[in-house]
This record gives sequence, structure tokens and C-alpha cells, in this order.
Amino acid sequence: MGTINQQAMDQLHYVTELTDKIRARSSPDVDGVEDSADFVSFFPDFVWTLRDFSLDLETDGKSITADEYLENSLKLKKGTSPKDKTFNLPRLCIRKFFPKKKCFIFDQPTHRKKLNQLEELCDNELDPEFVQQAAVFCSYIFSNSKTKTLSGCIKVDGPRLETLVQTYVNAINSGDLPCMENAVLALAEIENSAAVKKAIAHYDQQMGQKLQLPTETLQELLDLHRATEKEAIEVFMKSSFKDIDQLFQKDLAAQLDKKRDDFCNQNLKVSSDRCSALLKDIFSPLEEDVKQGIYSKSGGYRFFIEKMQELKKKYLQEPRKGIQAEEILQEYLKSKESVTDAILQTDQTLSEKEKLIEVERVKAESAQAAAKMLEEMQIKNQQMMEQKEKSYQEHVKQLTEKMERDRAQLLEEQERTLVLKLQEQSRLLQEGFQEENKRLQNEIQNLQKKMEKPRHPCVLS
Repeated sequence: MGTINQQAMDQLHYVTELTDKIRARSSPDVDGVEDSADFVSFFPDFVWTLRDFSLDLETDGKSITADEYLENSLKLKKGTSPKDKTFNLPRLCIRKFFPKKKCFIFDQPTHRKKLNQLEELCDNELDPEFVQQAAVFCSYIFSNSKTKTLSGCIKVDGPRLETLVQTYVNAINSGDLPCMENAVLALAEIENSAAVKKAIAHYDQQMGQKLQLPTETLQELLDLHRATEKEAIEVFMKSSFKDIDQLFQKDLAAQLDKKRDDFCNQNLKVSSDRCSALLKDIFSPLEEDVKQGIYSKSGGYRFFIEKMQELKKKYLQEPRKGIQAEEILQEYLKSKESVTDAILQTDQTLSEKEKLIEVERVKAESAQAAAKMLEEMQIKNQQMMEQKEKSYQEHVKQLTEKMERDRAQLLEEQERTLVLKLQEQSRLLQEGFQEENKRLQNEIQNLQKKMEKPRHPCVLS
């Protein structure tokens, strides 16, 4: 209200107590003092508005801006007396903690007699100068106000603000000083846990939409998992921060691995169930004929084998049997070996030698099928190993990219803080030079005055 004077400074006493009321780090410097840069990095900018300003903005007969008026008001006094310290302390704290400062002045909005009607007055009924000043102020605030940000460029939204307030209040109630670093770590615990859940929810939703079991090959399932896993990791990276030792990312990786394995097991079961049902449906008429003894006669073995081959072909032509198609078929055929052998032995049209040859042929087919399944199993194991390696590499890749982004943000934040501090130090030096320059000019003027005094003529005796 009015002007910037000592009373206004004294009312900002909380600024002088900031380091007594809050800590930026859990472990301050060795001497127990925290550097102002610890606070500057996340403090907001300082805007001082002066209502009903009545002074002329000038100094030494020269016009100055509102910002220059504020800087002049924050100049320190030379001296070490208690009075000087009381004068300097709030100014020094404002300059240390808020290197970027702005000042706005407002004339009285309208004539004194209309002040009690301000709520009803339109802009055209107010002082034009006041309206212009208000417009400039609003434009600056809307254009320059920054999102509330914690150290590390962590932007604060509603839920995060709630967590911070609770953390601070709990610390104060327990008799401790609120610590920004600890608050951020507590916030990170909550946020990172939520980020894991969000990533898993995205994975489940995408897999639920895109995956149709059974898949024809294991690789088809793994490719879909890999693409969806990549998206899930991206979701996590966008929401997580300060994941110390990557504990939450490791948790996410473990959950995604389990999801992959669960889908693989589901894929096996769905495929096995479908193949078993399909075999039962296709081969049940043949089994019924066997029970009726249709093939237990001369020449029956040849008809039985022909029928088996026909039904096998029909089974293999059925779509979407999944990855268990061959294994379930071989299991079924193996379970029917005793029936096949019985039909072979009862067929009187075949000689003993022909029967031996047929037995060997069946064994060779069975061995060939077993070797093929073993080869397929090795291929599947190799695909799983490759997928695990790709998952690991994807986590490393996205973590590296996030760390590089965070590092760039940190460097930008440190550079901004350093620039602001250097600007403040430059202003302090400039003030010192100006004061010294004034002192020298005063001394020179005093000397000139002494030299200009008329000399009394000497009286010779």
C-alpha cells in the first residue's frame, strides 16, 4: 500500500526466516548453512505491487521505471550497526532468494468519493491510467507466471500439491522442519508407484484389445508383447521421477515379464484345448468304427491307415489351432499306437515280414515327429531368450533417454540459477561502484571548494 518503506520491509519478516522454517536438502553444507541457490531453483519469481502509489518515479531528477524503483528500495546500507543490520536483512534475503524481481505501481483507481462503488464501476468509469496499469500487470502475470516447480524441474499439479501439503504439515506437527528434498522423495514414492500401475493398466488394455488367442506362432505373441511393452515403459517414464536405483522400473519390468509368461501359458492352454476338442470332433467317428470292429478284418489295416491320413490332413487344414497343433496331434497319435498295432496284427492279408516293416515305419515316423517337436521347442526357447534380452535393452534405452533429458533439464535449471545469481552479484558490485563513485565525487567537490576559497594577502612585517 502506498510506497516501499521500512515498515513495508518489516512486514515481509517471513522472508528473513525462510531458512529457519524450511530446508531444501536433508544434508546441508558442512557449516550447516544452505546456499541460496538451493531455494532459488524452485522458488517463484518475486512481484511487488504497489497500490495507490503517489510518488513521482524519479531519482536525482531523472525518470526511472517501477523496476528501478524497487531495486533502489532494496539497496543495502553501509555499516554494521544493529540498526543497519535490521535495515539490510529483509532486503538481503529478498535479493538472495528472489534474483528475478518485478514491480508494478497502480494509481488510485478512481475519485475518492467513488471508491466505495468500485464493485459496480465499469472500466470506462475508472481512471484510464489505472486501467492501463492493470492491463500491463495482467499481461505480465499471464505471460510470465511459471507452473509451480520443485527442484529437478518437477511440475506440481493438484494431486502432487496435496501430497506436498500433507508432508509439510506432518513434518511441522512432529516438530521437524519441512525438507524439500525429503518431500520430493516421498512424492516420488507415490508418483512412481502410480506410474507402475498406469503402465500396467495400459499394457493390459492394449493386449486385451489386440491379442487373439491362440496365436499361430510364439513369435506373433512375443512381437505384440514387445510393442505393447515399449508403450508401457514410455507411459512409466513420462510419469515417474527420482526413481532411486530404478526400484520402480525394476518392479515394472518384473510385472511385465510375468504378464508375458502368463500370456504364453494362456496361449498354450487355449491352443491345447482347441486342438484336443478338434481332434475329438474329427477322429471320434474313426474311434467309433474301431470299437465296432470295422477294421479288424483282412485288409482292414490299410483302410485304417488311409482313414487316419485323411483325418490328419483334415485336422492340419483347420485354421487357428495355435502353437500346440503338432504336439497335441502327436500325443493323440501316440495314445492310439496300441490300437493301430492291434489292427495291424489282426490283418491276415499281411505277412509277418510286412508287419515288421510297418512297425518300423511307424516307429520312424514317431521318432521323426519327436525330433521335429524337440527342434521347435529349442526354437521357442531361443525366441524367449531373445525376447528377454530385447525387453532388457528397451528398459535400458528408455532409461538412458530419460536420464539425458533429466540431465539437460538440471543443467538448464542450474544455468538459469547461476545467471540470476550472477546478475544479482553484478547489481551489488554496480551499487558498490556507484556508492564509491559518489563518495569520490563528493571528495573532489570538497577539494575544489577549498581550493576556490579567496586567499588573504600576506602582511609583511
